[in-house]
Amino acid sequence: MPVATTSFLIFAASQVGTPGPANMVLLGTGARYGFRAALPFVAGVILGKQLIIWPLGFGLLQLAEQAPTAFAVLKYASAAYICWLAWKIANLRLSHQDAGESVPGFWAGLVVHPLNPKAWAMIIAGFTGFVAAGTSVLSATLTIALVLLTCQLVLHPIWTFAGDRIARVVAGRPAEKYLMWTLAGLTVASVLFVLFGGGTHQ
Repeated sequence: MPVATTSFLIFAASQVGTPGPANMVLLGTGARYGFRAALPFVAGVILGKQLIIWPLGFGLLQLAEQAPTAFAVLKYASAAYICWLAWKIANLRLSHQDAGESVPGFWAGLVVHPLNPKAWAMIIAGFTGFVAAGTSVLSATLTIALVLLTCQLVLHPIWTFAGDRIARVVAGRPAEKYLMWTLAGLTVASVLFVLFGGGTHQ
């Protein structure tokens, strides 16, 4: 089989379903704005991963080998962006909404995965670890894209819904502040793990 689809599905589900920068942002967004209001943002996050998969499949990996410094800069700049999102989460409060504040929409969600080092790591691992030599670029890229899309369609809304449920319990209570700081801390921790704890594919 050109792509080890079953093995990659298990790997992808474990990666998409476990805590990481994107899931922490989804959890925080669901907690802040509610599940229904966050759905356009969720859709953007889901489709945003396709913006990585297809360029990687059609040659970006080779470019990365030729310009490793540029990709290292991109990796750390992406991590800084996710940490900035974490700071915003930490300072949000569920019990009130600022005047004029708008719910992050589809376009805001679309950039989350392209700036998420964990997403890059899992996709690179997919191409290098689950695709047989000689597989056509289109076949490999399409398979990886569909597997990850399926996992995201199931698992990303679950994280967002979990944030919504948690918010209903803690909104307006002393635990609210600690929840938001915990979500922010987990977001930063997940980024640091990807960068320094073996989360990236070498």
